[in-house]
Amino acid sequence: MNLSRVDLNLFVVFDVIYREGNLTRASEQLNLSQPAVSHALGRLRERFDDPLFERSGKGMSPTPLAKAIIGRVRAALQDLESTLTEGLAFDPAQANRVFTLASRDVMEATALPLLMARLQQQAPGIQLRSVRLARRDMESALSSGQIDFAADVLLPVGDDIEHQAIGEEKLVVAMRNGHPLQGNLWDLDSYLSARHVLVSSRAEGPGVEDFALTRQGKVRQVALRCQNYYAAIQVMQQTDLLLTLPGSFARNMASRQPDFTVLPLPLPLAPLEMHLYWHRKASRDPAVMWLKEQMAGLMPGVVSG
Repeated sequence: MNLSRVDLNLFVVFDVIYREGNLTRASEQLNLSQPAVSHALGRLRERFDDPLFERSGKGMSPTPLAKAIIGRVRAALQDLESTLTEGLAFDPAQANRVFTLASRDVMEATALPLLMARLQQQAPGIQLRSVRLARRDMESALSSGQIDFAADVLLPVGDDIEHQAIGEEKLVVAMRNGHPLQGNLWDLDSYLSARHVLVSSRAEGPGVEDFALTRQGKVRQVALRCQNYYAAIQVMQQTDLLLTLPGSFARNMASRQPDFTVLPLPLPLAPLEMHLYWHRKASRDPAVMWLKEQMAGLMPGVVSG
């Protein structure tokens, strides 16, 4: 294939179709008509001699070949974009870009409102996507350009991934108002006497607080394991289950639904340090670095530097 005869915009279309899984949504994101997107896909299919995407329900599913090349296509597009923007001044007021952030529901609830308010004032043309991503996929997603940033606790990463501490979270305990333990002596024995909700994206395994309990030779009874804190709070408010959760999220929800009590975690557990991750190549992109600075300081217990 002679590169000089290839329209590189076709790979931009390929990337968006892969991400959206739907030609209508892809055309909306690209500001192109659906026939134009279909035509571009047809040209790519001819180049690769492969359908690339096949209809599946109401969407489009990638073929094995599409899955095999998406990582390299995204990395190439990111490199090209970095080359075009490297050394150029970035004007947030005039910028029109889409950034993707992989985060947890706690950050979505506590940091995104502040970040979007900041972007509305300084960079109204910037769009932000907040997505959920398995931790094991974080490095590959940053490397391929599938995401621009990830926000999570401190994790082991390779040399190509850079990160910065942006804050820290202290765990607290929430119980409904009128709980049998409310008003009683609050200590570890009280904590262990109740049943609990555990929030985790994993199907099994202990939480951070359970590791701390294990070090003391203790174990708690988990009655419910669920995937997000909002659902866990609804359960906690209607049962006698206790919920251990990040303090920022607990305070945020308690201000809106003042029908539960927040207590300190009766365990010697250090605050969880929150980090922002990005790929080393993105450090050459002034737009990415500008957005990184906007996200620093949005989490509670800001870590300077």
